[in-house]
Amino acid sequence: MPTITTSDGTEIFYKDWGSGQPIMFHHGWPLSADDWDSQMLFFLAQGYRVIAHDRRGHGRSTQTYQGNDMDTYAADAAALVAHLGLKDAIHIGHSTGGGEATRYVARHGKGRVSKLVLISAITPVMVKSATNPEGQAIEVYDGYRAAMSNRAQFYRDVAAGPFFGFNRPNAKVSESLVDNWWRQGMMGGTKPQYDCIKVFSETDLTEDLKQIDVPVLLLHSKDDQIVPFVAAAPLAVKLLKHGTLKVYEDLPHGMISTHADIVNAEVLAFLQP
Repeated sequence: MPTITTSDGTEIFYKDWGSGQPIMFHHGWPLSADDWDSQMLFFLAQGYRVIAHDRRGHGRSTQTYQGNDMDTYAADAAALVAHLGLKDAIHIGHSTGGGEATRYVARHGKGRVSKLVLISAITPVMVKSATNPEGQAIEVYDGYRAAMSNRAQFYRDVAAGPFFGFNRPNAKVSESLVDNWWRQGMMGGTKPQYDCIKVFSETDLTEDLKQIDVPVLLLHSKDDQIVPFVAAAPLAVKLLKHGTLKVYEDLPHGMISTHADIVNAEVLAFLQP
């Protein structure tokens, strides 16, 4: 398996297919590069070079007990970019991966990045506070942490319910999507995935968004049950210099899997001149 080794000895697994302008994908919690299967096949067929990695602690990368924070996630992405020699790259992040991609572009991407796409992203910050009254109470994330005592059941409940919107009336449940989500989650380490709950809920990306000077497309649904719309994309787009927000009414948080055709077409239109 292709990997790089970071400065602290962590092995980061990655996929690198094709040639042409590079697109680097950043996955959500607690998943892996495999969550981008539909997008990687689609954009590879469009002539792009597609790259996706397993975040430290997730998938096939080292199950780290330390370095599970947004700064290190972004530094790991930068190390992979440098290793592959990527230039004029497009970065696409989903959910927690949207936060990772945002910090990477803001802190490491100067001169290397052409565009950024944020899908159901955690930006600017998820947890409720005096300055973020629309966010979710910390007790929501405390509940996530408590549920990690039986993460196998917790992950199945998340996938079979709010992540894909399968808990909505008349929803057609895809057992294969649930199984694949659970498979990816259980591949990673309990400790880094536990730590990542704090990362995706409490990391404030406000200043990162302000620093980004490349075009950014944000895709978010009003029916997102994981990253509530009101505290996310509408606030994030206002902080960007060149942001465009596309709003959906009833797509789920996991739209990259349930509605890959819609997402892929929207992103391709943004990428093309």
